[in-house]
Amino acid sequence: MCGITGICHYKNHPIENIKAMNARIHHRGPDATGYLLLEKDEVILGHKRLSILELSDAGAQPMRSSDNRYAIVFNGEIYNFKEIKEKLKEDGAVITYRGSSDTEVLLEALSFYGMEKTLSLLRGMFAFALYDCKERILYLARDCMGEKPLYYGRVKGSFVFASDLGSIQAMEGFEQEIDTRVLGLYFCYGYIPEPYSIYRNIYKLQKGSYLTVKAPFDTWKEKRFFSIEEVAVKGQAHPFRGSEEEAAEELERLLKRSVKRQMIADVPLGAFLSGGTDSTAVVSLMQSLSDKKVRTFTIGFEEEAFNEAKAAKEEAAFLGTDHTELYVGFRDVMDLLPDIPKAFTEPFADSSMLPTMLVSKLAKEHVTVSLSGDGGDELFCGYNSYRNLESGLATVKQKGGFLPKGLRRQIGRMSLGVGASSPLLYKVGRCFTIDTAEDYKRALALSDCRIARLAKEGNNYPSVNDLYQDGLLATGHENLMLMDQMQYLPDDILVKVDRAGMFYSLENRIPLLDRDIVEFSWSLPLSYKFDGITSKKILKNLLYRYVPREMMERKKTGFAVPVSLWLQSGEMRDWAESILSDGRELAKEYLDVKLADSMWKDLTENGKWLPNIWYVLMFEQWLIANRNK
Repeated sequence: MCGITGICHYKNHPIENIKAMNARIHHRGPDATGYLLLEKDEVILGHKRLSILELSDAGAQPMRSSDNRYAIVFNGEIYNFKEIKEKLKEDGAVITYRGSSDTEVLLEALSFYGMEKTLSLLRGMFAFALYDCKERILYLARDCMGEKPLYYGRVKGSFVFASDLGSIQAMEGFEQEIDTRVLGLYFCYGYIPEPYSIYRNIYKLQKGSYLTVKAPFDTWKEKRFFSIEEVAVKGQAHPFRGSEEEAAEELERLLKRSVKRQMIADVPLGAFLSGGTDSTAVVSLMQSLSDKKVRTFTIGFEEEAFNEAKAAKEEAAFLGTDHTELYVGFRDVMDLLPDIPKAFTEPFADSSMLPTMLVSKLAKEHVTVSLSGDGGDELFCGYNSYRNLESGLATVKQKGGFLPKGLRRQIGRMSLGVGASSPLLYKVGRCFTIDTAEDYKRALALSDCRIARLAKEGNNYPSVNDLYQDGLLATGHENLMLMDQMQYLPDDILVKVDRAGMFYSLENRIPLLDRDIVEFSWSLPLSYKFDGITSKKILKNLLYRYVPREMMERKKTGFAVPVSLWLQSGEMRDWAESILSDGRELAKEYLDVKLADSMWKDLTENGKWLPNIWYVLMFEQWLIANRNK
């Protein structure tokens, strides 16, 4: 795990700039730093290293290929690098390796096979930059599901890229102009979806894509090498024909292989254990594959409704792991709040980032790599929004079902048009314009009439959910899962996991998002995932081979902290009011502060919680933290 940076067609002071960019991501790679200046080509590549495999200088980056034609900077892990290394040998590649790193295998595979074929072979999480010195072409690539980040764009006539926006902020001449067109999306979702960033002219490389930039590096072309939509459609066209039991056996085989690959490291390794199905399944397989106790970590809260530490401790004892738990409280969260803008570097407001940061900090005291169970909900129909889909649609249609569809939608659109200030008309508009699961999904982000009006410039960019083709898949549940895999998973969950871990120089790995598992999941009948009563059915069937059913059949509380309660009084309320006050002058250019005040008043005076007030607080705190950069 590392951080990468680069400048092409640089204008001034390339070495000073790359050093400044590298310094901003020291937390992503505290073990070593490096850069490679290709002065003739006006290209400079930078790297910060967190040593995981090949701890010697033989794994140092930037790295040149054996024929010296290519140079690479790489962030992530190629879990099947040993298989690729063997395939290179079988296919006639004559290579003398200087070390045992996955970076070197990736580089030689790119040199031998080319970009497209190599990307099809990879099983891992990655973002890398490859420079072809012969053709003067830069390639940027990002993994299939979007586990690793990569930003790119233009700064003062130079093409730049980095793992983190903080690196781009550090460049000489960067103007930090906020792209107000993304704020409507941010205040709806609490994150900025790809391909956008908070800054104008800076973008996120989309998951499963690679970018080609040719000298003089003033234009670029993006190409998809992996499409989750195509995987889902193909899976439904070629469904798994076996029984539920056979499906569980195949999932166990694939997940065991993924876990085994992801347990390869030259540094201490452990896992998060939350007490839920997904992390327990991962830990169960880890322990079954290990000849020593697996290190597991969890945090607990004194507030019983938010505490899963007791369940995690019970499961750890049954599985025989070396378990570490830490109970945290209000003070720990308060101490963490100032670090959020530093960790995430653009506005991000999923409040579960707080426990994720706390458990990452705990794990880093003992290990350098940690596996997690993220992805299980999206792959195997685990969220309550999926469970509640049919009842939600039924309720909506009942309210307007007495009207013909065309008339109902017309009334709905009119109500939305005139109901911006009327909660009643807004609710009528939302209800009367929902017909499909996809409509229902989109409406969930706009539960209050004020949300769509918070951003002064409105929502001028579409998100993936806005562009999603209704009815692409056979059922509403599957369409919702695909929408989440296309947007919520990469832009919220994986951002949270990456930034929270890397802030403490901890590499987080996610076995459930192995490409083969993702593809297999889309071949399964919906009833193997959700039968109308049981969610994540196939994953639970696998888990019950390792852990007693009665141990797992408990209500899941979710990985959250009680911010909605803490914000209503005491020190956290004081902190929030300070943010709203100090950030008011900065924020009024971008958001309707009166609307934000009304949402805050709803919480403090009426106890009405909208997650969007947290979105406002995180945005204003980010503005305050970045005003002098």
